[in-house]
Amino acid sequence: MAKKFAFIGAGSFGFTRGLVRDILTFPAFADAEIALMDINKERLNWIKQACEKIVKAGNYPAKITATTSRKEALKGSNGVLCTVLAGDVEVWKHDISIPKKYGVDINVGDTRGPAGIFRALRTIPLMLDICKDIKRYCPKALFLNYTNPMAMLCRAMQGEFPELNISGLCHSVQGTASELAKMIGAGEAEITYLCAGINHQAWYLKFERNGKDAYPEIREALKIKKNYMADVVRNEMFKYLDFYVTESSGHNSEYNAWFRKRPDLIKKYCIGTSWNPGAHAYIVKCYSNAKKNWRKDIQKWLKDPNVDLKRGNEYASCIFNAVFGDQTIYEFNGNVRNFNLIDNLPYGCCVEVPVAASKEGLRPVHVGALPAHLAILNNTSARCEELAVEAAIEGNRRKLFHAVAFDPLTSAVLSLDEINAMVEEMLKKNKEWLPQFK
Repeated sequence: MAKKFAFIGAGSFGFTRGLVRDILTFPAFADAEIALMDINKERLNWIKQACEKIVKAGNYPAKITATTSRKEALKGSNGVLCTVLAGDVEVWKHDISIPKKYGVDINVGDTRGPAGIFRALRTIPLMLDICKDIKRYCPKALFLNYTNPMAMLCRAMQGEFPELNISGLCHSVQGTASELAKMIGAGEAEITYLCAGINHQAWYLKFERNGKDAYPEIREALKIKKNYMADVVRNEMFKYLDFYVTESSGHNSEYNAWFRKRPDLIKKYCIGTSWNPGAHAYIVKCYSNAKKNWRKDIQKWLKDPNVDLKRGNEYASCIFNAVFGDQTIYEFNGNVRNFNLIDNLPYGCCVEVPVAASKEGLRPVHVGALPAHLAILNNTSARCEELAVEAAIEGNRRKLFHAVAFDPLTSAVLSLDEINAMVEEMLKKNKEWLPQFK
């Protein structure tokens, strides 16, 4: 019987095209129904054409449907993928501009800190509504989330709907592993690793090449200036913390107190040749450009006679295949609740750990304790995220304030009184999106 995959927020062109392509590469899914759902009818029309182009190029017997109804997309689905965005750039740009006014310089702000927390406040109610519909229309479906802030959204959904099969996926783990392999001249097949922590701040506790510790090779490679300069913040963290972190320099400069609390430090460390070294409001510029150019870009893609049908490195399709495709066991790093997985992080918080996918479902792996100094950094952010999730669900202003107040970068820059003023201004700006705080 043909499988059905629902894409919620299908107007996210890059993710949807890539994930549809990946799913259809598996024989078990070649005849699947791909149900595209988005509230933007124009984007929905374009992505339907894009997916039909992929189906035609691969000569797949798959069926593409498009709807603005979440019910229609979800009904009878085996797999659900989520790439929604609650509000466009005109809404969330203030998550970055208001903290900047107070002295908190943010690069992306989609994961944690004041910007990430306010994105979570707006998005958690939507994600819980999606979960309600999944429970109603496809309760046994495997729900894989790509929407940020990953940890807070997954924690909210997994806490409120423990009966659903939910995990969150990010490409930073396999992406960084690939970058490190390339830097030391290793083939990806030579590399194995153990990676654990929290989303965008997980650590390669082991990184091996042909079964041998590859960290000495990485240290040697980083003596070459171009390698060091490509990711300055991450490489400084590796230099002093001894373990490589998963997310890129721009993001990671926001998650600690070391690199963005003074203009001179930003000038020194938030530089380099990587795709996002850390410029202020980088993501606002990216989304503003995309908002201007997306029609032109998708039309150009549709006119291109070439279609790359090779499977990419996102986890989702392989997970689906392991659980209800050909059921080949597949290991990945997923975002799940910390029920005896990482011993020295808060019980029940959202962690990113190895997970085994099989016909039995998703089985997270017990990692044990992180090195103590890494646990300190992860603990602070994880506990802030716990408070933020509670604040979002309860509409609790005090918990919201405390979640922001203990953020490492915010607390390094501002006084408590200044943080309170910033939070109140952000709440006022977001009042139409945050009815739970009225």
